[in-house]
Amino acid sequence: MSQNFTQRPLLIYHYERYQIDQNIGSYIRSVSSSYTTGGLERLLAGGEIAVRRGAVLALGRLADYRSNSSVGRALVDKDRGVRTLAETAIQQLWMRIGTSTQQRHLVAIGEQLDDKEFERAAQLATALVEDAPWVSQAWYYRGKAFLQLGQYEAASRDCHQALEVNAFHFLAASTMGQTYLQMNDSISALDSFRRALRLNPNMEEVRAQVIHLQRTLRDKS
Repeated sequence: MSQNFTQRPLLIYHYERYQIDQNIGSYIRSVSSSYTTGGLERLLAGGEIAVRRGAVLALGRLADYRSNSSVGRALVDKDRGVRTLAETAIQQLWMRIGTSTQQRHLVAIGEQLDDKEFERAAQLATALVEDAPWVSQAWYYRGKAFLQLGQYEAASRDCHQALEVNAFHFLAASTMGQTYLQMNDSISALDSFRRALRLNPNMEEVRAQVIHLQRTLRDKS
């Protein structure tokens, strides 16, 4: 008499062990010895919850920008855990594009933004977008710097360009909404925030902005 057994993906065992020991280094080593990036993308696209969570966690550590679309689609996964892991993972992928020099350039811009050196951040970002206009994070970083410098139209243009290059860049959509608020354009701000929320439903602050603007515009009508 024959029996049918459902074979669980090996990734589940790695992920269950990680949930117990919380050793991310061991987890990534185990996954990388068993799966290619393409294999992880396939598991992320269609598997049980634990498989999707394990796949997106690993992609955040192992993949580069070429996995942007796969991880971007996971931002709207039915499972909140997958969405949360995808939000972290995709921002790691955005920094892994171009040459090693260009990647270091991105890190330097981010550090200037963290230090509130917005003029310097804008200068560095300008150099990078001129050198590598396909790097969406550079456009976003410059837009973020311009917002802080009060150059709102320039900020909105750069955020728009970041989204043209990378349609999953929810942070660019959110920042664009902030720039429109500063320009007293509530309708465009609402459209931008809605776009950010469609890309990443986990953005609760953006959701609050959408609700507030909808009420404000309704009251004015």
